[in-house]
Amino acid sequence: MTTGAQAGKAQISKDGRTAVVSISVSFLQRGGRKQILSPPGTAPWSPAPRVDGALVKAVVRAHRWRQMLESGEYNSSAELAKAEKVNDSYLSRILRLTLIAPDIIEAILTGRQLSTLQLDDLLKPLPAAWELQHFALFGQQ
Repeated sequence: MTTGAQAGKAQISKDGRTAVVSISVSFLQRGGRKQILSPPGTAPWSPAPRVDGALVKAVVRAHRWRQMLESGEYNSSAELAKAEKVNDSYLSRILRLTLIAPDIIEAILTGRQLSTLQLDDLLKPLPAAWELQHFALFGQQ
């Protein structure tokens, strides 16, 4: 959900001691939090890096599950899904996160990912080529 405020002009009180300045901003509701978006055509405002726990948890799980399968601890993803008490389809989607470009993974782990990036974006089928993943996720290479 995005809402916006309209830009206005600065207003000065009659006594000259108070100024009211209106700034155009948009808000995006994400994960129960509101986030301020920069107006189109301006440099993006970026707060301090914020690690997204859901993204980090999913990436860590993916690599842990991959290691468990590759080591032979579990013979199939169905067997691992049963042991982890998750749906086999979910496990398979999470495992695909091990194929994401290293720079995207690094950005997630350090909190430098785009603030609009959500786990649902990463769980959608993505191209295998890392350059194309950037385009699919962010509209750029």
